[in-house]
Amino acid sequence: MASAALPIPEPGPVPAPAPAPGIGPAPAPVPGPAPGIGSAVGTGGPGPAVGFGAGLLVVQPLRRKHCAGCRRGPLSMLVLEDAAPRCLDCADLGHLVYLPRGDTALTRRSREESGLSVVVVRFNRRKGRYEREGVLVEEAALARAEERCLADAEARRRRRARDARLRSAQDAHFAELFAAEILRLFPGCPADRARGIAAHASLRGSGRVGRSAAGRALSEAAVVFAVRASVRHVDTPYDRLLMSGVPRYEARRLIAADVETLIRTWGEDRDARTARDGTAA
Repeated sequence: MASAALPIPEPGPVPAPAPAPGIGPAPAPVPGPAPGIGSAVGTGGPGPAVGFGAGLLVVQPLRRKHCAGCRRGPLSMLVLEDAAPRCLDCADLGHLVYLPRGDTALTRRSREESGLSVVVVRFNRRKGRYEREGVLVEEAALARAEERCLADAEARRRRRARDARLRSAQDAHFAELFAAEILRLFPGCPADRARGIAAHASLRGSGRVGRSAAGRALSEAAVVFAVRASVRHVDTPYDRLLMSGVPRYEARRLIAADVETLIRTWGEDRDARTARDGTAA
């Protein structure tokens, strides 16, 4: 009789972290993994991963474990069944082959071709969560998926190149808009400096303020934040203070006056124009 993977209990909330000073409110609580199950079988994490769907789940354990059924081990992959580790053969998954993550098209097509597919996860201790490592699929399905990928490899390569050019053009246009907004708010800022700040803040994949929702909307708060950060790092001894061992918040306190002076200088032309015209610049 085929074995079924252990059902994953409903996750409980994880307490929200306290906000760092000056950063804003802490994010809302997020669902966490079910407690206790992973540690009971020694997978290395707090429990099976939550968020990988309701199907079967295979774990790559961090610790040496043996199958509770056939005692074979140590296992490179296991299925949790009644809070005990089972090898793939005992879980009726031994006929599947492992496809590591990395090729999105091949993974998607392999799962489309396979009548049975299973997500493989591994606990990341540094991040404190399970992460997808690959999938188990039928061997014939993987072969068919590889044939499909070979058949249109050139078309997909050209599409990726077109998409990359489009993203590059979009990023350049957004950086220009960001730089223009910097100069609107801070007319005294040199144009080259404004372009440099905009390019740095809006770099795709950087997670910086220019890539946030507020930054994409060119909100004044996001633009001022980017300018202030640039001034702090470029125009003050802030980085040297950090390198010498001064705590971050103390270093910020020490250079705060210098930052405000330059920010105020760059914005003076705008303030004068506002006072003269009686309208916001």
